[in-house]
Amino acid sequence: MKKVIFLTVIIASSINCLAQFSITGTVKDSLSQPIPGATVRVAETFKGVFTDNDGKFKLSNLKEGNYVVEVSFIGYNTQQISVDNLTKDTELNFDLKKSSTSLEEVIVSGTRVEDDSPFAHTNISQQDFEKNNLGQDIPILLQNSVSMVSTSDAGAGVGYTGFRLRGSDATRINVTVNGIPINDAESQGVFWVNMPDFASSTESIQIQRGVGSSTNGAGAFGGSVNLQTTELKEKAYGEISGSYGSFNTHKETVKFGTGLINNRFAFDGRISNIQSDGYIDRATSDLKSFYVSGGYYGDKLSIKAIAFSGKEKTYQSWWGTPQSRVEGNKEDMEAHAANNWLDSSQTYNLLNSGRTYNFYEYENEVDNYQQDHYQLHISNQFSEKVNATVAFHYTYGRGYYEQFRKQDAFANYGLNDLVIGTTTITNSDIIRRRWLDNEFYGATYNLNYKSAKTKITFGGAYNIYNGDHFGEIVWSEFANGSSIRDQYYGNNGLKKDFNTYFKFGYTIAEKTTLFADLQIRTIDYSASGIDNNLTNILVDTNFVFFNPKAGVSHKFSEKVRVYFSAAVGNKEPSRNDFIDNAADKQPKHESLLDYELGADFTFKKVSITGNIYYMDYTNQLILTGELNDVGSSIRENVDKSYRAGFELMTSLLISKKVKLNLNGTFSQNKIQDFTEVLYDYTTSFDVVENNYSNTDIAFSPNVIAATSIEYNPYKGINLMLQTKYVGDQFLDNTSNSERKIDAYQTVDARLSYTIFPKKIKEISFNILANNIINTLYSSNGYTYSYIVGETITENFYYPQAGTNFLVGMTMKF
Repeated sequence: MKKVIFLTVIIASSINCLAQFSITGTVKDSLSQPIPGATVRVAETFKGVFTDNDGKFKLSNLKEGNYVVEVSFIGYNTQQISVDNLTKDTELNFDLKKSSTSLEEVIVSGTRVEDDSPFAHTNISQQDFEKNNLGQDIPILLQNSVSMVSTSDAGAGVGYTGFRLRGSDATRINVTVNGIPINDAESQGVFWVNMPDFASSTESIQIQRGVGSSTNGAGAFGGSVNLQTTELKEKAYGEISGSYGSFNTHKETVKFGTGLINNRFAFDGRISNIQSDGYIDRATSDLKSFYVSGGYYGDKLSIKAIAFSGKEKTYQSWWGTPQSRVEGNKEDMEAHAANNWLDSSQTYNLLNSGRTYNFYEYENEVDNYQQDHYQLHISNQFSEKVNATVAFHYTYGRGYYEQFRKQDAFANYGLNDLVIGTTTITNSDIIRRRWLDNEFYGATYNLNYKSAKTKITFGGAYNIYNGDHFGEIVWSEFANGSSIRDQYYGNNGLKKDFNTYFKFGYTIAEKTTLFADLQIRTIDYSASGIDNNLTNILVDTNFVFFNPKAGVSHKFSEKVRVYFSAAVGNKEPSRNDFIDNAADKQPKHESLLDYELGADFTFKKVSITGNIYYMDYTNQLILTGELNDVGSSIRENVDKSYRAGFELMTSLLISKKVKLNLNGTFSQNKIQDFTEVLYDYTTSFDVVENNYSNTDIAFSPNVIAATSIEYNPYKGINLMLQTKYVGDQFLDNTSNSERKIDAYQTVDARLSYTIFPKKIKEISFNILANNIINTLYSSNGYTYSYIVGETITENFYYPQAGTNFLVGMTMKF
């Protein structure tokens, strides 16, 4: 009998251990109306579901234990309910309240995609990067993102920084702030140095890879990055932070917010100062910025005004470091000095500088620029299903870069040779400034309808850019009839950009969502005047693009989703493409057909996303080595090229204290056929052409991978270790192994400690150790080749810092 009783107890215990329970319930609003599509998840896990058309949900297969169930939905405050000692099926009902932050969510709804969309994307919250935000720019803070390679001209993450996405450079990545375009209208790049410490005013970031959904501004050929600035905080707050580290890098930031005043008004602000000596010699940065916003939040109408500005003064480190200097090869350095006509002082600098070499030595060889942004967002909630936003914006930029030119020809400045007696002087030491004074303004709009099954967005923008380019002589060894600040060239660029789009999503049987996105974009661009090489500019062109997109997303279960999309993108050439090419050889616009196929697997402790992409380019613009009649490099269209790859993202909750993230991109990036142009200076000016087939696209590594592991041993303590691997990158499109950036791997570590005093919200301390294995690597570069008896190749790199540190402290009130 004792054995029977014992066996019964064991069996009963086993059954109890294997017991699975469920949590069911409904999600409603304050009027007791069901909310379909709300996210219901178990906190600190990946397990979650969406509510059905009746607002109902069911979380199944839960073991006995303690749980926190969290419900969230756009426009409503997130709500949590704790379930202690779950031992039976349980019912929970949620009543969500309207959120005062719905304006921010409506602002970005026109340019962002939702989690069930058929486009490859990643959402990043401020909490994901704030512990690393110790002075480095946004491209460095995002460097571990999927398919991303970041770089810094000064080598330490401060100053001129940038990133590539799937191998595409900044001119092919669309960037918006609250839906407002940030890319420079003419060069089409993004200059993060003009937005110092912007991460401190950024609430969230969405990165879309590939063409993505329709957005405002430049065409997305590699991806889109949408930044959302500080959201409304209902309670007043204050924050003081400071950091210091290697290369005399330091940051000071003060933030404040009033919270809701009279349940209607709120104001936020930030002021920042960042300075660094840089890793590269003399590559200093002096960056100042501010951000202010004020908003009115009514029951249905919300108005928010935003102003932010950045002023930068950076010592130029654009030249890069010759390969011979990076490798320390004295013979090759001397050959480089001879081939490039370096004088004795310049040669001494080259031979004695190390890998931190900077070609520039003049004390005021600086870039000095300020950019002011103003935005006004007006949002109205017409009903539970319909809302709209219109935004007006104005950006004013002005500044110059100053250069010392040793023995430059008078003819380069439109000046006659100087005759003194019987002596004719043709050259002079000259200090010049090249200016850009521009304004960018316009309006964006979107109208949104959302029901249980249907999502519709009608949006667009009209933007105008007006930019003056001019140069002046601020000093000359010989005056030669010129006076201080004489302008030796001047031209104007005018660009008008209009787009309108219609996005439609429809859900069938709560499992399958069909998506369509149609965009029409028109561009009118003109430029006229005298360029910096004293040639006449006359450009007057226009484009009309039709960019359709379609996709489908299907849920096999709450754990498994698959999606597919096909998207067309078209992109106009940049300013330099028009100006540098001859009038009878103007470039064509580029086209891209992007296919994305992916799957999401979400379990309680594991989240896995896989994405296959094929990006088929027509008339992609690339450098071939050809020069125009004044020696400027020009880009030419190649008929066919493609990028194809597989992206994998995995998050694993090893335990409540340990989380592991991994991502990797494995790709091929090829040009079908193109012709390289070399110039032979042996006896005359001869052109040599080399034909290539199936070569790699420059700066497109076949492997990009990142991992991070976080450990929280006790409350307030966080340890993080992250690695980044980037495969070989070719500097041009010839797949020549003598013209490439070697693969590299870096390891960073961070220690965070947070305390919660009684009279202060929190005090946190962060220690960031970058490149702890001291990898001596370069993340960017360029190359050119020519013939003098033999083919000579000049490779230049941008070396990144070895092991370096940043330490910071933040006090929140």
